[in-house]
This record gives sequence, structure tokens and C-alpha cells, in this order.
Amino acid sequence: MNWRRLGVIAVWGPLLVLPLLGCARGTARRPAAQPKPAAKEAATAWSLRSPAFAQNAKIPARHTGDGADVSPELSWPAPPKGAVEIALICDDPDAPGGHFVHWVIYGIPPDRESLTENVPKTDTVAALGGARQGRNDFGRIGYGGPAPPRGPAHHYHFTLYALDAPSNLPARAAEPELLRAIEGHVLARAELVGLYAR
Repeated sequence: MNWRRLGVIAVWGPLLVLPLLGCARGTARRPAAQPKPAAKEAATAWSLRSPAFAQNAKIPARHTGDGADVSPELSWPAPPKGAVEIALICDDPDAPGGHFVHWVIYGIPPDRESLTENVPKTDTVAALGGARQGRNDFGRIGYGGPAPPRGPAHHYHFTLYALDAPSNLPARAAEPELLRAIEGHVLARAELVGLYAR
């Protein structure tokens, strides 16, 4: 038996498994802390909805890596008074290797009350008033749909933030950068959770 060859396998074996620990492709990581609210976070409820799936219901394959991989339509009521920007993050806390980010979009004008289906995967989105998109954990810009390993359903959290100050971030920012930028400026937040399994 060639122990030297086995030694190489022992060293490199775990490294070969790493790509499988994310959402089937890409790299998962530890979750980022939720940003602290603004000094006076709005007490009124704010909500996020989608005609594609209900709260805690299955995300259609169209919006996943097994389908067209397009972002779902989302809508919300007007944000609280004082909002100057809206941001959205979609992540999967159930990824085997840790927290996995699927979408980062910010700079959405406060008068917008929806995102249409299939937001272009571009740095900026002219149809959204120049909103900017960040990098997801697949290493790409824009929305990257669920693509979990086989097993129990994962929970995909779409979290919407109403901000009392602009994020002032250029396009291609990662989730931690956005969360740092909005720290202390969250007037309200709303969340929609969808499920998907293979």
C-alpha cells in the first residue's frame, strides 16, 4: 500500500469537499449579525409579500437553480416616514457550511413598493431608479436562486430594510459591507421566508 499517496488523499480530501458545503455550489460562511435599528425604529408593522409563494411555503422551481433562476416578484407597502432608501438581502441560514447569501440589492428608491420578477443581473438597475446589486455567495452579481444539496428543505429569508440614510455603497458590495453601512439606520424591516428542497 502506498502510504504517501494515502497521505496526499488525507490532506487534500477535505479540501475537495468544501465546494459541497455551500448551497451546492459557491461558498457558505458564518452568518453576519443583523444591523442595529435607527434611534427611532418605526413601531408600525411592515410586510413583504410575493405572488410566487406564501410565507413558509415552497419556492417555485422557476426561481431556483433547478429552473430559470430568476428572482421572484416582491411587493411591500410604503415604508415608514423618513425612509430614504430600501435594501434587500436574501440568504439561507441552513447551508451545511454556514450562512449563504443569494441576493444583495440596495439603493432602491423609497417610493418603490415592488420588485418585478427577473430583476436583471447587472451592477445597476435603471428600471429601479439606479438601484445597485452586490455579490452573492456564488460570486456573481444579482439574484442566485436556491440550489441546496439533497435533504430537508432550506429556509430562504428575503429581508427588506427601510433606511433613514443612504447606504452610499457602490455596486458589487458584499452582504457584510451592506450590513455595516446600514448599522443604526434601519427604520423598519420585513421578512418573507420561502422553502426549497431537492
